Amino acid sequence: MAQLPVTEEQLIERFGPHLNREPPGGWNAGLDVEREVETHCCFCGQQCGIKLKVADNQVIGFEPWYDFPFNQGKLCPKGVKRYLQGAHPDRLLDPLERDPSAESGFRPIAWDAAIDRVATEIRRIQDAYGPDSFAVLSGVSLTNEKSYLMGKFARLGIGTANLDYNGRLCMVSAGVANKKALGMDRAPNPWSDIPLADVVFVAGANVAECAPITTSYVWRARDRGAKLIVADPRVTPLARTADLYLGLRPGTDSALMGAILHVLVANDWIDHRFVEHHTVDFDAAAAAVADMTPEWAARLCGVPRDRIVEAARLWGTSDTGMLLHARGIEHHTKGVDNVLSCINLGLATGKYGRPGCGVSTITGQGNGQGGREQGHKCDQLPGNRDITNPEHRAAVAAVWGCDVDEIPGKGLTAQEIMDAIHDGEIKGLLSICFNPLVSLPDTAHTAEALDRLEFYTAIDFFLSETAQHADIVLAGSLQEEDEGTTTSVEGRTIKINAAVDPPGNARRDWEIIVDIADRLGRRRYFDFDSTREIFDEMKLASHGGTADYNGMTWERIEAEHGIFWPCPEPGHPGTPRLYEGGVFAHTDGRARFHAVPFRESAEVVDDEYPIWLTTGRVVSQYLSGTQTRRIAALVEQYPEPLCEIHPRHAERLGVLTGDLVTVTSRRGSMTLPARVVESIRPDTVFIPYHWAGDRAANQLTNRALDPMSKIPEYKVSAVRVVKADGHVEIRDKRVTALTDSAAGTNGAAGTENAS
Repeated sequence: MAQLPVTEEQLIERFGPHLNREPPGGWNAGLDVEREVETHCCFCGQQCGIKLKVADNQVIGFEPWYDFPFNQGKLCPKGVKRYLQGAHPDRLLDPLERDPSAESGFRPIAWDAAIDRVATEIRRIQDAYGPDSFAVLSGVSLTNEKSYLMGKFARLGIGTANLDYNGRLCMVSAGVANKKALGMDRAPNPWSDIPLADVVFVAGANVAECAPITTSYVWRARDRGAKLIVADPRVTPLARTADLYLGLRPGTDSALMGAILHVLVANDWIDHRFVEHHTVDFDAAAAAVADMTPEWAARLCGVPRDRIVEAARLWGTSDTGMLLHARGIEHHTKGVDNVLSCINLGLATGKYGRPGCGVSTITGQGNGQGGREQGHKCDQLPGNRDITNPEHRAAVAAVWGCDVDEIPGKGLTAQEIMDAIHDGEIKGLLSICFNPLVSLPDTAHTAEALDRLEFYTAIDFFLSETAQHADIVLAGSLQEEDEGTTTSVEGRTIKINAAVDPPGNARRDWEIIVDIADRLGRRRYFDFDSTREIFDEMKLASHGGTADYNGMTWERIEAEHGIFWPCPEPGHPGTPRLYEGGVFAHTDGRARFHAVPFRESAEVVDDEYPIWLTTGRVVSQYLSGTQTRRIAALVEQYPEPLCEIHPRHAERLGVLTGDLVTVTSRRGSMTLPARVVESIRPDTVFIPYHWAGDRAANQLTNRALDPMSKIPEYKVSAVRVVKADGHVEIRDKRVTALTDSAAGTNGAAGTENAS
């Protein structure tokens, strides 16, 4: 393997010319700007406010948007560089059809011919194999309007039950747990509550890299004296500043939380009044942790007993506290159990419905919150309604103007759809803004499945690794090329403003979908001429559901810098903080405790695979990397995946930073450079997942699913690690100095991996 690129010239040589680079002079290079457009970042669930500079129908730079309350002008590296993707040479400008004789494997095709081909293939496959033989995979980088449209299109345009979305790979375990325990799937607090907490407990969330602006809220809590607890197998950047670090073994989150609840009960650090008047089933939850002593958890989790007791004391004796969790506890075959065990801690101590009190999911994807409310999940209708509930189905059918029986029932989840394709049960697929060949586990299985499809069409703005398997690729739109809304990590619905038009012959996503529906003879259900019309129908369809947008208008959303749902009627102020007064969203107004016994992950280490693998994100990349791997400054910051390995483990293998190692699981193997760090457990390795092909971490991960949320188990795989031939020099802009492998520097926890 060649030396990792450290200069722009080496980047181009290694990764090709298709890396968008900043114009000379940087983002404020004195270019003539025609206008500035107030909108939001296209990446993570924080949805930070940003002003895009526009000239000649191109986004040429940005300005901080100081007035937007969430980030107040602050941006992470991805937000600062996001404007560079728009004029990228890889941008799809025309629809494409597969042509093996063409150099790229594709050739341009006229829009009419492309749409006709898609509609013809949908009808052919469904006529031959049945309505559910054609599936739809959607994405939550889409706006609320497009998410809503995709759910309606799958059900009334195509007529298939098999619709799901890439949020299935992110927040669904939290969504299921929140609905089971609290009756509603939304973070209960605005982020402005975080600085009001006396204790901030961060579990399975690498906040500094995955949600960087949230770090500032934690700092504000620290500034007023709050204690910080962090639970993670890695000493993440935020964990280095923690008052209490709980370095648990992957897959033992519910054991740790159960032991903390055990200590709360044993010391009577329980808010009995809150439990009695606002909850049910506390006794069952307490009984389930009766044997989960700190000593037992210490042996299982690898966290010292005294730290577990101290975590319980800090949480249990504080007046206010917020517990923030993310994929680290959700990406498991027991992700729902993990989240329920966190919610139990909040309920037991009365930390809901008050300023500075709550247990909140840190949403990962750009519209991960709004996208999981509008009905493009296999089990869901708009307003976060249940597709199996007759009353919910009737309410939506009335808005759609269809018979209830025209709405298909519950379909397969994202991984189950791919498995059904692999098994030959699903023959056709349409996807939009979803790159499963990188983001689903066990990539070899996914590649085989895609090649078994009789027909596949992808809607996207770049030719992703998955789209390269398509028969027809439809050139869609970037976020800044359309108008609509998204809903942020807080539950704040915000306005996305169009800055430019799609380039070339590319089209807005919703226009493509409406055209396909028209060719399928279903235009009567899709008589939309703008995204505002879609929004107006969407909010009407949401009315009466838990995620009620009915009282919102685009004008109000912009004027008020966002509105928190539920907002059921015009003039309603929105609901920044849920459950005030201890009233929860269940019909009886009470929250539910859940008994959470500990169970092991789908696979555990053994003599053949003795090391735990966990995966995650880095600050400069986003999800499958389709966008961020095309921006030179972000690629240079972290050019390709590294395997983080503890010095004790590295010493046994004879490995120094920069040496190549081969990591093998029961599903696959990959070779990559090691980074020797003290900031990870000796029994664990970490690989980020943003790359494709032989650099894809998901070659190794497990397709096993949580039985309730159907999320794959990305965070726990059993692997073996061996030294391979070769060494590379690693220069990383995230650290202040070169990692000097030749000198044997292993990297202290205080400097390695800093963002």
